[in-house]
Amino acid sequence: MHLNPKQTTKYHHYFIERNERRCLNIEENYGREVVDYITKYADMADSGTEVMATAASFNIEIINLESLDVLINLKRINDIYNPNQFFSSVNEKLPPGGFFIGCVETIGSRKRRILNKSPRLIAYPHYFLDFILKRVFPKMILTAKINRFLTRGENKAMSLTETLGRLVACGFDLVDYREIGYLTYFVCKKIKIPFYSSTNKYGLIIRLKRIGRGGKFFDVYKFRTMHSYAEYLQTHVFTKNHFRDGCKFMDDFRITSWGRVMRKFWIDELPMFINWFRREMKIVGVRPLSEQFFSLYPQEFRLHRINYKPGLLPPFYADLPKTFEEIILSEQKYLAAYDQSPWLTDFRYLLKGVYNILIKRARSA
Repeated sequence: MHLNPKQTTKYHHYFIERNERRCLNIEENYGREVVDYITKYADMADSGTEVMATAASFNIEIINLESLDVLINLKRINDIYNPNQFFSSVNEKLPPGGFFIGCVETIGSRKRRILNKSPRLIAYPHYFLDFILKRVFPKMILTAKINRFLTRGENKAMSLTETLGRLVACGFDLVDYREIGYLTYFVCKKIKIPFYSSTNKYGLIIRLKRIGRGGKFFDVYKFRTMHSYAEYLQTHVFTKNHFRDGCKFMDDFRITSWGRVMRKFWIDELPMFINWFRREMKIVGVRPLSEQFFSLYPQEFRLHRINYKPGLLPPFYADLPKTFEEIILSEQKYLAAYDQSPWLTDFRYLLKGVYNILIKRARSA
């Protein structure tokens, strides 16, 4: 369609007005900083940009735009009954490469908001009650359904890890996120269809898919030390952070405060004895690895490594390597010795590992 100069000017003014109207509305309700952040990634004048504030998946599903490139939802994720269903609806509406922008009140921001709202005498009892009702009850079998019925899924306490993990599980790639006031705004891009599991993500004991003997996957049992949906952020954390000693990620925000204590004293690994009883693991052996971490190993060593049953106590605790390359050398040395004398090698590594744990204070995290 060919537009004459008058029509071009008319449409030009229309888009400018729509941009100003949208930005002004967001500024009045959420602040100028939010406008500045959103407009870094979205053209508010574009007809392919949709701005809304809804907690209902239905409102996403009825969007009828010929071209939807950016969907901005300014309703807190905390107030959405089923975030996975909501994110999946957004995913279905957006084309590959389309952007989704939203916000969440994280548990850290929630704590600060409650404690800053009232005097300490009132704020701390309020926060304790909120912690029990919003973080403990929703994760307990006996109270979870009652909690959902009473709250209708509104005002949930959600960690940053859970929010970002749900987005990744629903087919989005994380582009950026920033805390503004008491809310964290995120920008993500659709890269594939949702692939999340419908199994419970909140249990105290979790099952982690690990590569075992013969390259077969099996479930490793551990006490939960990370926020829910942390497993979906493995690649994100790997690309954003570096390793520290022992090949653990630095500044891993997925770990809970009590999780760090459990890891320090090995409490988190006690359920792994279930795997030992089931003969999926032995006492001493190479560490069972996730698919992501396993892919970092040299291919030739990967093919060799899967010939052995993983162990509860890896050779790491005997050799105490500092870098990823040293960890590989430690495992290669252990497996070479194991081929020569299995029982003697495991006994020697067990004694040295226990000595380093008790005397040198070597820890799992």
